[in-house]
Amino acid sequence: MIKGKMNLLDEKNQIISKERVLNHGEVYTADREVNAMLDLVKHETERIESRFLEPACGSGNFLREVLKRKLDIVEDRYKKNQIEFERYAILAVSSIYGIDILEDNVVICRDRLYKIFLDRYKTIFKEAIKEECLQASRYIIEKNIIHGDALTLKTVGSDSKPIVFPEWSPVNGNMMKRRDFTFHELLSPAGMRDLPLFSDMGDNVFISTPVKEYPVVNFLKVLDVDSK
Repeated sequence: MIKGKMNLLDEKNQIISKERVLNHGEVYTADREVNAMLDLVKHETERIESRFLEPACGSGNFLREVLKRKLDIVEDRYKKNQIEFERYAILAVSSIYGIDILEDNVVICRDRLYKIFLDRYKTIFKEAIKEECLQASRYIIEKNIIHGDALTLKTVGSDSKPIVFPEWSPVNGNMMKRRDFTFHELLSPAGMRDLPLFSDMGDNVFISTPVKEYPVVNFLKVLDVDSK
């Protein structure tokens, strides 16, 4: 099922089925429109740390292009230094968030983002790539792309619960800090809804309260804190 859907996407079809359009309003945005829209905020797509959230991400047409643009900058600046490339590439991955109500979309979106990271990493460093860097990128993508409903602000399924997003922040060079926030908290109060994810708003500071904080760890060890 997922393989078939990937084939349809590769052929640039904008719908999977009439049923999905009727039931979920699912119509994919073509690459030309994706790039035209992202060009309107080009400076943000090229800032490695700038966070993007797509509340109906589908299979990731927008998010994959954002990641490509960010990795272009990372490659241009850090391709001669592997540890620096890894650090900033992981930061780029950690800045991308998505929600979709359809589970197969979520699976495909995660896989596409990971493949973009993997292909870029392998192209530059070939056999020198590190498994722990791949694992870190995959882990962050799994946490950032959520099977949920952006209208109810909850995950989808029998154990539905409030959507929680991790904030990944670089600390002192190679270290990273994770804090978890509910999506509801990030959107409160209502006047904050048009602001960037985890915004500090300059002088009018709005500080969200994390539901959980994790120890500061090396960016390649972000998986380890889940077991502590």
